[in-house]
Amino acid sequence: MHERVHNEALSEKRGSVITARGVAIHSGRMGLSGQCDAVEFHLDPSGVTLAGREGRWLPFPVEYKRGEPKEDNCDAAQLCAQAMCLEEMLCCEIADGALFYGQTRRRVAVIFTDVLRREVADAAAEMHALFRRGYTPKVKPTKGCSACSLKELCLPTLMKKRSVADYMEEYRWGSYSTPCL
Repeated sequence: MHERVHNEALSEKRGSVITARGVAIHSGRMGLSGQCDAVEFHLDPSGVTLAGREGRWLPFPVEYKRGEPKEDNCDAAQLCAQAMCLEEMLCCEIADGALFYGQTRRRVAVIFTDVLRREVADAAAEMHALFRRGYTPKVKPTKGCSACSLKELCLPTLMKKRSVADYMEEYRWGSYSTPCL
């Protein structure tokens, strides 16, 4: 499912909707960057101009998830962060977006409320504060970890394999090739 949505070469126009996939996004204000699975641009007088397109287009982010809706709002917060990045990049306001769940094959509408936006901004600020302190929060792996796209890079899982001290000792004695500079 994600192979198609992250293919930037796949954009399409159906009626009054343009769908762009794998859209790179960033926010200097929040210090975030990432990639939207898909952004639909709906023809709308209150939208933004797009290079090579006539009219004005209102962005509508869509995030694709493999499973089903979760009990917490982590997916909604991710989508809201994407919308906030798009707003900063395109100088517009985005009221809502959608989460598409592969297991249920349904979209769930997400309204970007002030409360959700504050949660996203607070989480970004907390992340930067932790980074400045050089602190990595302890995380307990859950059953949901097996479906995560970052499971091979997850630090709690890597730390179970060997300690940092062991890694450094191996590197120091040449078990790993020295990177080219």
